[in-house]
Amino acid sequence: MYTPSQFQVDDVVAMHAVMRRHPFALLVTPHAGELHLTHLPVHLDAAQGARGVLEAHLARANPHCAALEAGAPSVVVFKGPHGYVSPRWYADPTKNVPTWNYVAVHAHGRPRATADAATILGYIGRLTAEHEAYIQRPWSIREAQPHAERLVSQVLGFSLPIERLEGKVKLSQNRPPVDRLRVLNEFRQSPESAQREMVQMMEALYTSEGELR
Repeated sequence: MYTPSQFQVDDVVAMHAVMRRHPFALLVTPHAGELHLTHLPVHLDAAQGARGVLEAHLARANPHCAALEAGAPSVVVFKGPHGYVSPRWYADPTKNVPTWNYVAVHAHGRPRATADAATILGYIGRLTAEHEAYIQRPWSIREAQPHAERLVSQVLGFSLPIERLEGKVKLSQNRPPVDRLRVLNEFRQSPESAQREMVQMMEALYTSEGELR
C-alpha cells in the first residue's frame, strides 16, 4: 500500500481497533496465475503472536479455497471511515483539487486452512459471539448445533497469523492547520452517520497535535 510518511500508522493497537470496528474485510490471494478475492467477516484474536491472528471461514464451493489450502501469501484489507473532500472546504479553493480522506489497514500472512469440524465451529462461534454481544437476546451457535454440524462439511476454515501490518490514516494531516479545521467542521456537519467515526478520528488526531483543546 502506497503510504507517504505523514499518513503512516505503526501502532498495532490502533490498527487492531480499526480492524475490530470494520471486520467485514476483503481477502486477497494470488495463486496459480489467478487473483482470488473474497469478501468475508473476520475475527481478530489479538492475544496470539505479536500482531494477532485472524480467523474466518468460506464456502467450500469458492475457488479461493484451493489457494488457502496451498498456504499462498494473502492480504486481508480492512477499510475504515472515508469521505470526499471538496476544494471548497479549503481557505483557497482556487489553488487546490478534490481529494479523499480515508483509513485502511492491510494484514499480510500465510493462511492455515483446516477442515476440522470442531476447529471451524470454534471459529464460527467466536465470530458470532463477537457480533451477537450487541443484540438484546444474543444467539449462540449451541442453539443450532446439530444443524451447524451438518453444514460444517461445506465450509473451509482458516487462520492467518499476521506477519505484517500496514496502516494508513489520511485525515488532512498534510494540510495547513486552517484547512484541517475547515475540513473537520465540514465533516461535523455531514448528515451521513458513517462520517461520525471520521470526525472522532480527526478530533483525536488534531487534539494530540495541539490544534484542538
